[in-house]
Amino acid sequence: MTPSPKSASIRDQVPATEWQARVDLAAAYRLVALYGWDDLIFTHVSARLPGAEHHFLLNPYGMMFDEVTASSLVKIDLQGDKVMESPYFINPAGFTIHSAIHEARVDALCVMHLHTRNGIAVSAQKDGLLPLSQQAMFALGSLAYHDYEGLALDAEEKPRLVADFGEKKFLILRNHGLLTVGRTVAEAFLGMFLLERACEIQILAQSGRGELSPIATEIVGRVASQMDAVTVGMGAALTWPGLLRKLDRIDRSYRD
Repeated sequence: MTPSPKSASIRDQVPATEWQARVDLAAAYRLVALYGWDDLIFTHVSARLPGAEHHFLLNPYGMMFDEVTASSLVKIDLQGDKVMESPYFINPAGFTIHSAIHEARVDALCVMHLHTRNGIAVSAQKDGLLPLSQQAMFALGSLAYHDYEGLALDAEEKPRLVADFGEKKFLILRNHGLLTVGRTVAEAFLGMFLLERACEIQILAQSGRGELSPIATEIVGRVASQMDAVTVGMGAALTWPGLLRKLDRIDRSYRD
C-alpha cells in the first residue's frame, strides 16, 4: 500500500474544522479495532464535513482499522467520487448505505456501520433485540430494523432503507449487522457501544439456558430521560475525551 501522506501536507490544505473531523473519525476507526468490532477491512464509519458541499470522509479501502490516520481518510461526495487528491481509493459499494442515510438525514453527520459478532447474532434472531438489560433500554427507545436484501450494492434499496430507519438513531440490519448515527462522531460511537454491549449481554444471557426475565415495556420510555439526567445531557461529550486519552496512551499515530 502507498505510504500515508505526511500529516502536514493534508493539515495545511484543509480548514481547522475539517482537520478536527479527521482526527475524530480516525479515532473512531482505532477504537472500533481496539474493542474488537472490526471485520478486517470491511464496514465503514463516515463523517460529513462542515459546509454546504455535502463532502464526506471515509476510510481508505484495504487499510486495517488500526492503521487509519487523520491524513489517510479520503474526502468524497455523495456519489463516492474523490473531491480531494489522495493516493488511496475507497469502496464505492461500501458507501451505498452511508450515502443513503447521509442524504436523507441532516442530523446524521456520522454514520457507523459494523459487522460485530454479537450484533449479527442478534440480527439473525426473529425477535431482534430483547429488553434484557439496561444497555438495551437505551437502544430500544429509538431502534429500527431493515430486512436483508443481499450485499448493499443496489441503489434501489436506498429508499427502503431510509424508510425503515425513519428518524431513529439505532438500526439493526437483519442477518447483517448494526448501524448508528450521531450529530458527532462521539455520538455515533457511544450509540454503537451501547447497542453492541446490549447485543453481547443478550447472547450471554441466552447462552445460560435459564429462563429470561425481560424488563417491562413501560420502563423503556423512561430510560432515555433518565440517562440525560445522569449525564447532564452530555453523554457522548463526557465519554469522548476519555476515549481519546485512552487512545493517546496506546498509540497517538491516528492524529497524523
